Amino acid sequence: MSGQDISVEIEKLRADLRRHERLYYVDDAPEISDAEFDAMMARLKQLEKENPQFDTEDSPTRRVGGARVSAFAPVPHRIPMLSLENTYSAEGFTDWYDRTLKLLGEPFAVTVEKKIDGLSCSVEYRDGRLFRASTRGDGNSGEDVTANVRTIRSVPLVLPAENPPAFFEARGEVYMDKADFVRLSEEAEEAGEAPFVNPRNAAAGSLRQKDPKITACRRLKFIAHSYGYSEGFAEPDSHREYLEICRSFGFNISTVGKELCAGPGQVLGYYARFEKERFELPFEIDGLVIKVDSLRQRSVLGNTSKSPRWAIALKYPPRQAETKLLNVEFSVGRTGVITPVAGLRPVQCAGVTISSATLHNFDEVKRLGIKTGDTVVVERAGEVIPKVVRARPELRRGNETDITAPSVCPSCGSEVFFDTDGVALRCPNPSCPAQFKRALLHFAAREAMAIDGLGESAADQLIDKKMVGSFPDVYRLRREDLLSLKLFKDRKAEKLLLEIEESKKRPLSRLIFALGIRHIGEKNARVLAARYKDMNGFMYASEAELSSIPDIGPVIAASVTEFFKSDKVRDMIKALALLGLNMKEDPRTAVSGGPLNGKTFVFTGELDGMTRQEAAELVRALGGTESSSVSSKTSYVVAGSLPGSKYAKALKLGVRIINKEDFLKIIGENEKK
Repeated sequence: MSGQDISVEIEKLRADLRRHERLYYVDDAPEISDAEFDAMMARLKQLEKENPQFDTEDSPTRRVGGARVSAFAPVPHRIPMLSLENTYSAEGFTDWYDRTLKLLGEPFAVTVEKKIDGLSCSVEYRDGRLFRASTRGDGNSGEDVTANVRTIRSVPLVLPAENPPAFFEARGEVYMDKADFVRLSEEAEEAGEAPFVNPRNAAAGSLRQKDPKITACRRLKFIAHSYGYSEGFAEPDSHREYLEICRSFGFNISTVGKELCAGPGQVLGYYARFEKERFELPFEIDGLVIKVDSLRQRSVLGNTSKSPRWAIALKYPPRQAETKLLNVEFSVGRTGVITPVAGLRPVQCAGVTISSATLHNFDEVKRLGIKTGDTVVVERAGEVIPKVVRARPELRRGNETDITAPSVCPSCGSEVFFDTDGVALRCPNPSCPAQFKRALLHFAAREAMAIDGLGESAADQLIDKKMVGSFPDVYRLRREDLLSLKLFKDRKAEKLLLEIEESKKRPLSRLIFALGIRHIGEKNARVLAARYKDMNGFMYASEAELSSIPDIGPVIAASVTEFFKSDKVRDMIKALALLGLNMKEDPRTAVSGGPLNGKTFVFTGELDGMTRQEAAELVRALGGTESSSVSSKTSYVVAGSLPGSKYAKALKLGVRIINKEDFLKIIGENEKK
């Protein structure tokens, strides 16, 4: 292809991807599948890599996040970003309406918008291209968060206009959907980290990450709601017109109703309606924003030193309530994290009855200073997750009791331990009923013991029927057991039993990975299996000895010794050995001196028709090495669809990037040697 042809294809791909991003993230009307979108993105990345002279900052490929920042530079606002006057009552709103009517001396219409609870942000475009984004800060200046805002897919990188303004600023809100907040909170709790308080807190923390790649994973969104500074732009007559221009530029907007409101009655009708409907919205709102629509009338009204006179936030009452903390139970999560959960005297809060609330972890219990029997304040964080926000110690009567961490798992009775950071309390027993289902699915996964057929449905039934309560129970299953399960016939049962029998031959490295020891991935499992050769040597290794192994270190060493400290774990290993599982490493799994000796491969993205485990085994069988990180010494990065940060690092370091077909060609050529 000529340079001209390549340039034309790149620009077409960029335009198409921008259009499909808007259809998906703004209009909620996708026209193509995720796979088709990913294929277009992969093609654009390849062309940009091969033709760096055509690379631009506003390419859709830049959404993954740029370089880390050490500090957020200050950004002065050309027009101050003022805060809104608030009221929590219908009377407060009608007072504002009457006051505005008196100041204007003429009728006025208002727009009504849902007040999304997020972080105020300004996005600025020069000649139609995003060049800067900043937080509100103190209203006069904020912080430069351009690199992070570029990762938000509902923020257009280029304004889709034939003659864009020379300068255009849209102001709005960066926020997080409630479902994404729940997901982020669960991930934090499983990792033993301090959770975010609510979606606004999560959005603010995500937007101010020093590494944009972290922001890119947080699924932030942006909605435009206010007019900023502009040049070369025909100013509209009204706010409603301005919002429609923002919509045409690719922004989300949040207006309520199709018509302007000509009086307070209609506004209060919307307020009453959304008091209940807001809980069904995908995002959190804490009220409505009412604005005078006419920009001429706004100029007449002007501003106070803090707020515009032409707008007001009509907010809903706080979503908090007081109740008694009756007891504390301990919930065991899917990774063994033990979370204290408050049992509450049932109380109405934000439209629902709350009878329990998370206390997150024992550091949080200490920070709150709460005791069983306390009067506590509860809140629906994000209108989703009830939590205790503070105690009322002044109301104590003297019969309250301290909340102490359990010494044994409430589900299985195993001795529990705190992580090295002292925050998360964990149960180390992989056969613990509360965490066993996830552990069983991991054990049977293709990268572990590869028991095809032992999926979620089969695991659910086997556990519910109490046929399987530990890994050894899998190898005790009989044909008649499987035939009692739904959708299991003779052939399917026989096939699963054969898969189970075949899994006994897996090498030690696969078994170590299958056990689900915290911090041990496939690579570390291979390193440990190669070092110890058999399970006994590994199981009884000291923490100091493990720490000295390259690629292992003190964190993994502590995790391994803590895991094998449990009598239940050691008994389980002995039972697996008696049932015929291989407890030794197969020397053929790592061929030294093969044709790929000295070559290091890194895999990123999805390889069609092949797992990373299968690809890595092909490399190791020929003497090569598979790594989880990219460095200047990496020989090849094999990129599939949806490649991650490893792809970007390979580009930066100049490491050779190949696709699956190139990879298989290398494997085939070396297998002939």
